[in-house]
Amino acid sequence: MAITTPKSAFLRGLADGLPFLLVVIPFATLFGILATEAGLSVLETLTFSVVVIAGAAQLTALQLLQENAPTAVVIASALAVNLRMAMYSASLTPYIGKAPLWQRALAAYLMVDQSYVVAVSKFEQSPTMTLPQRMGYFFGAVASVAPTWYGFTLVGALVGSQVPESWALDFALPITFLAMIAPMFRTMAHVIAALVAVVVSLLCADVPYSLGLIIAGSAGMMAGAQTELWVARRALRT
Repeated sequence: MAITTPKSAFLRGLADGLPFLLVVIPFATLFGILATEAGLSVLETLTFSVVVIAGAAQLTALQLLQENAPTAVVIASALAVNLRMAMYSASLTPYIGKAPLWQRALAAYLMVDQSYVVAVSKFEQSPTMTLPQRMGYFFGAVASVAPTWYGFTLVGALVGSQVPESWALDFALPITFLAMIAPMFRTMAHVIAALVAVVVSLLCADVPYSLGLIIAGSAGMMAGAQTELWVARRALRT
């Protein structure tokens, strides 16, 4: 489908975002189940998803709440997990930073890993897209993801323990992130950052309140930044 208008861009984004439903559905259902098992009501569970709309951060906060972690630790950990959204926003700014405020605010709310991955890939491949076309594509990419996340969170909360463990819905989380990040390992810095984060997260597995994830993420970012500096210095010397 050729992109010639904002409407055609929206439809193309919608089509490109549909495959992610294969992992969003079990992921959202799993969160709904775990949230109600942790003691949240159906309304609280649904509100959690609508207000936060950040699966990994929601699961992190839920786990820490079950461990009776201090509120400050819960908030800090959820924010740390969602810190990647700030980096997503920064990388999208050259493409949609001049959009009207209400569009940018809505895009910020709807920013999820799936919408970011398909949008930034499309924008890089199609530099001639106009601003309205880019916004149309972005909203199209998330148009099916967000409602599905809400809806299947509700389904999970309603069915609760009736879902058999043999369904193994928790497979959705690692598969989702592997599918999204694998194509983004474009430089040595990306690979080093990922490897360091993995190694440090394993070494810090016993750190209480899942704070090892924050430590691992910070170590990965520092390693990636240092690798980029090393590569840049080496390029200048050659």
